[in-house]
Amino acid sequence: MFGKADPLKGQVQLVRAKIGAVAAFKHGVEVKRLPKTRSGKVLRGTVQKIADVQDFKMPAAIDDPLILDEITAALGARNLIGPIT
Repeated sequence: MFGKADPLKGQVQLVRAKIGAVAAFKHGVEVKRLPKTRSGKVLRGTVQKIADVQDFKMPAAIDDPLILDEITAALGARNLIGPIT
């Protein structure tokens, strides 16, 4: 459906077309799984802190702490860790 060079670029364009530029969706990263608590809540704040290179405490209720390393690697592979312009 999307180009092979940057498959997420098409998704960004789709969000802008459906929701509008106000959504401010510029970058995306495909990961195999998201960090969740044992009750199923996604740890969005922790992922944001990883992307912003902020210190975070390992959540006690995380189902698999290795997921955070996977997300860090995925963000780093696309140079999305730290301030994004």
